[in-house]
Amino acid sequence: MSSITRRRVLGVAAGAAGAAAGLALAGSAVADAPRAAAPAAGPAPASFDEVYQGRRIQGGPAHGGGHHGGHHGGGYSVTIDGEELHVMQNADGTWISVINHYEPVATPRSLARAAVRELQGAPLVPLTLG
Repeated sequence: MSSITRRRVLGVAAGAAGAAAGLALAGSAVADAPRAAAPAAGPAPASFDEVYQGRRIQGGPAHGGGHHGGHHGGGYSVTIDGEELHVMQNADGTWISVINHYEPVATPRSLARAAVRELQGAPLVPLTLG
């Protein structure tokens, strides 16, 4: 038979007090943390069609026929030499792709250019899932 000792009661009380203090501090830190403003719903990025370092890059509103149909790219599609570059717009308005996922850029055009530089002449292989 287990009996409750003074030591156990004090230990449980101290643990509960510590947890409550930790939650209170975490809550105030979250409340005081600067919040990133959501990007203003501005105009869609401009379409582009150019040759960059010998590669044809194109970008414009997605027409639903792409890999995700504009799901992550906010309805925007980018291609390199006719192959779709999977793009995604971040909450802060920057853009990333499967090629430079950790280097966000300001526009889909600069994203396509960065991907061409990263490919170094290699063909863009279509992204297939599953």
